[in-house]
Amino acid sequence: MSQRVALITGGARGIGKQIALALARKDWNVAICYRTSEDDANETVSLINEIGPIGYAEECDVSDPKAAQNLVKNVEKKFGRIDALINCAGPYHRTNILKETTEGWNSMFDNNLHPVFYLNQAVSEGMIDREWGRVINFSMANADKMMAQTEVTAHYIAKAGVLMLTRAFAKQLAPHGITVNTISPGFVNSGSAPEDELQVMVKRIPAGYIGSTKDAVDAALYLVSEEAAYVNGSNMILSGGWGL
Repeated sequence: MSQRVALITGGARGIGKQIALALARKDWNVAICYRTSEDDANETVSLINEIGPIGYAEECDVSDPKAAQNLVKNVEKKFGRIDALINCAGPYHRTNILKETTEGWNSMFDNNLHPVFYLNQAVSEGMIDREWGRVINFSMANADKMMAQTEVTAHYIAKAGVLMLTRAFAKQLAPHGITVNTISPGFVNSGSAPEDELQVMVKRIPAGYIGSTKDAVDAALYLVSEEAAYVNGSNMILSGGWGL
């Protein structure tokens, strides 16, 4: 079997970066894409190469369907395959629903939901041909509950859509040895959330602490493993009990 290859969106920083490095330590070649974080992406690639496998970074706006499709083609051309797709990119902004703009509303779907469809569809052909594949889409804790979210409404709806999209792809691709699952973090200290916000929220987390990127990495490593071959269409909630 050829060396495994992963494509990670949002792999330049945060959770995506740590998953990239963890896979490299397991001898996976890793391609990452970024939109603006070129220096961070180059650093991540250098770290992957130091570990031993091949790292590759490409600038790509995955909200553009053609760009997303070309990204997949370029990675397959370089490595010959994509065995795992991990959709970590997912920006958000806080805006009350009464003050949300059309541009802000659309951007949440363009950047959180639509790329998951574009990229899941684009990698499917190669995975079907090889009769093996792993896809992990990132949503958010409580996205399955259809709660009222007045400050992150569009982001929340987009992440709920990721759950439904995941299940649809899982059902379609399961006969071909491909699993499609979701990881839904609650409060994880990945460097994107303000520290004061995390400290306020820790009092509401039954586990008593904020999650770390390692928690997300461990979940991802399990879902791409052979041991998780029968786990399909699932939503792994990574919240320390928050939201239960």
